[in-house]
Amino acid sequence: MNGVCSHSISRRLARKLALVAMLVLALLFAGAWASVKMLIKEKNQEEAQFRSGVIAQILAFELKSGGEQACLARVRADAPMRASARLELWRADGSVFYADARSGAHAMSDHTHAVDFEIAAPDLPGGVLKARYTMDFTRDAAFGRQWAIVFVVITLLAGTLVWAGTTWHVRRALQPLRELAAQTRAISPRRLDQRLHLEDPAEELLPWITQFNELMARLEQAVAQLEAFNADVAHELRTPLAALIGHAEVALSRERPAAELRDTLTSSLEEAQRLAAMVNDMLFLSQADRGAGARRGARTGLAALAAQVVEFHEAIAEEAGLAVRIEGDAEAAVDEPLVKRAISNLLSNAIRYAPRGSTLRLRIAGEPDAQVRIEVQNDGETIAPQHLPRLFDRFFRADAARGDGQSHHGLGLAIVAAIARMHAGRPLAESAGGRTRVGFTLAAQG
Repeated sequence: MNGVCSHSISRRLARKLALVAMLVLALLFAGAWASVKMLIKEKNQEEAQFRSGVIAQILAFELKSGGEQACLARVRADAPMRASARLELWRADGSVFYADARSGAHAMSDHTHAVDFEIAAPDLPGGVLKARYTMDFTRDAAFGRQWAIVFVVITLLAGTLVWAGTTWHVRRALQPLRELAAQTRAISPRRLDQRLHLEDPAEELLPWITQFNELMARLEQAVAQLEAFNADVAHELRTPLAALIGHAEVALSRERPAAELRDTLTSSLEEAQRLAAMVNDMLFLSQADRGAGARRGARTGLAALAAQVVEFHEAIAEEAGLAVRIEGDAEAAVDEPLVKRAISNLLSNAIRYAPRGSTLRLRIAGEPDAQVRIEVQNDGETIAPQHLPRLFDRFFRADAARGDGQSHHGLGLAIVAAIARMHAGRPLAESAGGRTRVGFTLAAQG
């Protein structure tokens, strides 16, 4: 992102609402104007029809009572009263009987309405006078144009007011977003404990605030774990590196016999192998964290895999005065090397903490949800409940004083949890009454 905003929500919304308001008003005003225009037109037509009827009655009376000359005298006398109108009369043969002037008060515009009618004239050839009465409605047309202009001005003014009002209201309504943006800017790597909050959050914003705060809580926890992990890695690497440096310094301090140098190199090799094992374990956990999956093979009996692991640990268990018993069996399609590694880590952990003369129980059982449960139970001190959820954290030790006195880099159970996740399972741990069960589940079929 280059930080350049392509548009403003408030301006875009205000513009759209203003256009909608103008369109609605324009449609309403257009409908009103068309209705008024139609009403005025009907009124004018009715007025023209009424006037032509009156003229027909008057002229018919004049023709009957006074003849042609009386009729002409009457239309000429009434001519000044026909402003914005014109009367035209024709005899039956089409010759002009009378016509108002086409200029002055009788001049016509383009806004006219004409009514053709006949006047009974028994004394004239043909018995009728043909007439046309034309009215000019220029004033009504001007009135309509004025109202059209008023409607346009009102529409534009209303659109402007809607735009201004919407812009103000939307900016005010978006003020909580600006507050959230300011709170977000205040969050930094040194202040990951900050959370978003509003005095009166809108219903639409509340899910975003809640999800963001939950994300920040997870991020804070992840950063804390990463910092603790880095500190633990530094601590764990410091001991073997210090041993390697010490061995080298002692070996170089003076001339030593070959046997003594061999012992020094052997000790250095053991420390280097320990470092290599730790690095390999950390690389494995990193790959698991990035979503590496298990390479499942054909379905196989897990008890047989467990037996191979127990055989590998047999000498260590005998030296610790422990017996190992396998209980139960289940078939599953698994990544055999990974599952054997997880079982080996569980056995190693149990051997370190089990009291001499006790028996380790390696249990395998199917679960109702198409999962398989593998766990190792050992006797010994009960682990505090608050420590159980952290047993599978990297480098975590519930009690540094417990165990066999040997140095272990604390990634064994973390690898167990990673292998469980790679098989769509989960780690599990229980401890009560002097017995501890640590294990994991895995999906029987990938």
